[in-house]
Amino acid sequence: MPTLKEAVEDFLAQKRIAVVGVSRDSRQAANLVYRGLRKASYEVFAVNPNADQVEGDTCFHDLRSIPGGVAGVVVATTPAIAEEVVRACAEQGISRVWMHRSFGGGSVSEDAAEYCRAHGITVIVGGCPRMFLPGADFGHRCMRWALNLTGGLPKQV
Repeated sequence: MPTLKEAVEDFLAQKRIAVVGVSRDSRQAANLVYRGLRKASYEVFAVNPNADQVEGDTCFHDLRSIPGGVAGVVVATTPAIAEEVVRACAEQGISRVWMHRSFGGGSVSEDAAEYCRAHGITVIVGGCPRMFLPGADFGHRCMRWALNLTGGLPKQV
């Protein structure tokens, strides 16, 4: 079982990442993750079945629709949708999933996490990719510190 550090490094070493749950409302956490990854020079894809465009970019209705696929998926949906998303990841051969959560429940679904583990998908349960990007902003560095201190970040995945 990889450590959180190993899983994060592997996830962020991928250059094609989808963010599921990006919204037409740019204030949503998914949109912040999307913009952060885009700013950090990732080839990032917005996924929302109800939007054709977000953040000025094409929005894909599902993971299957992304030309060339992706190597990792950030799940930034409700927990009820997370299991559906990870099943789609397994169908697409995507082996890295990050369920976004800062404080509170976030997108984490224990059933979805168990599904990932049972299907060979490395799953990061909690935290935000922006906490670990080079040059992370002060707020995300503080959030990483606080979540690490309070046990909000897993030690192993």
